[in-house]
Amino acid sequence: MPTPAIRPLAAVHLREALTAAADGHAPEALAALMHIDNESWQGIEHRLAALGTDLLDVLAHTARQAAA
Repeated sequence: MPTPAIRPLAAVHLREALTAAADGHAPEALAALMHIDNESWQGIEHRLAALGTDLLDVLAHTARQAAA
């Protein structure tokens, strides 16, 4: 089964979410994540699982790193 694709716009929204999380702006992070389409979500989750993590861990890590 092929890995689900991550559309370019979804990658932009994910980057915006991570940047907002790093800046301590949770509402903006959530808003960016809400714009990601279902197929891209599947691709993101698949790739993060291959790295042994998930989106919540990545967001939490990003926020901790920014706070340090």
